[in-house]
Amino acid sequence: MGEALHEIALTVNGVVREVRVPGRRLLSDCLRHDLGLTGTHVGCEHGVCGCCTVLLDGEPVRSCLTFAVTAGGHEITTVEGLAGPEGELSPVQRAFSECHALQCGFCTPGFLCTVTALLRENPAPTGEQVVEGISGNLCRCTGYQNIVKAVHRAAELAAEADATPARTGEHA
Repeated sequence: MGEALHEIALTVNGVVREVRVPGRRLLSDCLRHDLGLTGTHVGCEHGVCGCCTVLLDGEPVRSCLTFAVTAGGHEITTVEGLAGPEGELSPVQRAFSECHALQCGFCTPGFLCTVTALLRENPAPTGEQVVEGISGNLCRCTGYQNIVKAVHRAAELAAEADATPARTGEHA
């Protein structure tokens, strides 16, 4: 007799997705294998490295430690959902690109989700607050300097975007 399957509805990147999963299916496995969202990476599988970080109701969580059934009825944002509606990069994504804050890229999705939540909570963090904010994510390639620069740059880009009035109905 196989394990019972649970029907759950997840709002992932703004889209309601229904999936049947075993009770012990991890959110990371549900996202990657059941929903085909492979941007969420799995590194250590113990919640230490942060590669699997996604946003659950806007808060960063380790998807390798979260059962998918507990995420039912909640809003999940993966790295695939950070870009704008027309595919434009978010300020955090732009900053990581501009500041060369990635090398192999394996840890990048987790950092992007973590930094998105960090800047939502604190739009102008100090250097110490940035280091503390990303301390739960591990990177083996970059040495972190450019990641820290990217967080500050993302804060600048977000502030510029917030300061720019929306242009609607203007003619060139």
